[in-house]
Amino acid sequence: MTTEEAARVEVERRAEDAGVGRKTEGGGRQPEGEGREPEPELDVFAQLCPSRELFAELADKWSMLILMSLSACGPQRFSELQRGVGGVSRKMLTQSLRSLERSGLVLRTVFPETPPRVVYDLLPLGRELAALVAPLGQWTERRAGQMLAAREEFDAAHVGG
Repeated sequence: MTTEEAARVEVERRAEDAGVGRKTEGGGRQPEGEGREPEPELDVFAQLCPSRELFAELADKWSMLILMSLSACGPQRFSELQRGVGGVSRKMLTQSLRSLERSGLVLRTVFPETPPRVVYDLLPLGRELAALVAPLGQWTERRAGQMLAAREEFDAAHVGG
């Protein structure tokens, strides 16, 4: 088994252990046991809703680009991700990866080698989100010319005023 295959097996095992991706038909999480209270309705538009904070973290440009890179290229080391996501600083990449890992989207695997090798990969929830984000990136690439022209037109019409 190659190290990449071993990493994938480990990702799937950890996701399974954590119960990531197990959902009911209605989209909610599967109950862990009897007596568990149903999850409250979440509203990303509500100021104090916890889903709003999660949405803000996911909508940051680095998180989206990291998810897209891991989806397109598969498991990557830190330096590979930094090269793939051009312009991201080490600090911002570290913070974004930690946030994505904390939210159950990215798995960080440390291989017991000398020196230690660390690989990042998507968990099932991260793959699901990356599949939703990729079309947005593709649309942006296709429509960038039109949006840049609209900006120039807007700026020209609003100079000094």
